[in-house]
Amino acid sequence: MLTTWQAPGGSVEQAIRCGSATGPCLLVLPAWFDEANKTRHFTVETMRMLAQRGIGSVLPDLPGCNESMAALEAQTLSSWREAASAAAAHFGCSHVLAIRAGANLAPALPGFAYAPLAGKSALRALLRARTIAAKEAGRPETTESLLETGKAEGLELAGYRLGAAMVADLSQAALPDSPLAKLEPGGPGLWLRAEPEHNAEQAAALANLIAESVAR
Repeated sequence: MLTTWQAPGGSVEQAIRCGSATGPCLLVLPAWFDEANKTRHFTVETMRMLAQRGIGSVLPDLPGCNESMAALEAQTLSSWREAASAAAAHFGCSHVLAIRAGANLAPALPGFAYAPLAGKSALRALLRARTIAAKEAGRPETTESLLETGKAEGLELAGYRLGAAMVADLSQAALPDSPLAKLEPGGPGLWLRAEPEHNAEQAAALANLIAESVAR
């Protein structure tokens, strides 16, 4: 079900909600940027499988992402963390499922992390991808020069325009201390594929791990 919620700052954002409005409810914080595109189908299918196991979930758009009318360039790591906490409160979430770099935003809820990735590692991958593309285009760049430019002026990486504050935040962002249980459903991560794909067996394995833990 598609619904909406109001983020801090006043923007009205969309969210996908699956399952019952009563009982356990997971706030789903997806992978970021290009990894989000590669894992979107997997993420939503995991939510549907959780609903079949009696566990609700909600996947909110963060300001600046997907259909958001807010500018991505205006976002910071702090603004996304505040938005994640606000979404959890709005939807009455009892747990969190953080996928990849989404683990950098997890509010103070019990829950799960699937292949958590530090913000600085996510930024490093984006910078590396840009330098590779620049080299192939005959205009070599270095990650060091890009990072300095990004901290001062913002930067476009993989088609995403990040503001200077977000670049600076991500450059230092280690995974926060968290009680989230790390989940390993098996098989290679879909974010490693060249194109978006889906793995139904992996989604079912992840849903089973979560359902078994929540039921304890």
